[in-house]
Amino acid sequence: MDVTVQDNPQRNRFELLVDGEVSGFADYRVRDGIVVVVHSEVDPEFRGQGLGNVLAEQTLDTLKERGEKVVPACPFFAHYVSEHHEYDAILAD
Repeated sequence: MDVTVQDNPQRNRFELLVDGEVSGFADYRVRDGIVVVVHSEVDPEFRGQGLGNVLAEQTLDTLKERGEKVVPACPFFAHYVSEHHEYDAILAD
């Protein structure tokens, strides 16, 4: 299984691709230069495989590499960053 995450700025979301097919996403809005992750989901047939964690990790890694500040408004992302302190520096105040 080939899993990647890519930004789709035209749709304001990061997309989780499994074997080239969109199988999940993380919607975001940019407000005052801050990326607010508002919602995420993984298609039901792919749940329970850790792909939500892959989506969160790769989304946050990309934003970190870009030097973006983030607000994890999505409950899944908020929980993820609460357990992964390597993202503390990119959290918006």
